[in-house]
Amino acid sequence: MGTIAIGVGIVAGLAALAGALGVAIVVKGTLEGITRQPELKGQLQTVMFIGIPLVEAVPIIAIVISILLYGQM
Repeated sequence: MGTIAIGVGIVAGLAALAGALGVAIVVKGTLEGITRQPELKGQLQTVMFIGIPLVEAVPIIAIVISILLYGQM
């Protein structure tokens, strides 16, 4: 049971790290776009606000699946 708990912890940690990197990439791209074309700021922010939850959904799903798998062990 101890090794399974470590595995679940590693999966949850990697999922959180991947989510953080994904959000950073989305925000970085948006800021670069706004810097290049300031007149598109509103459109780029809208796309960013839609993209960030989509990126964050994957780590949340991974964490939920890992917790469910841990509960079945």
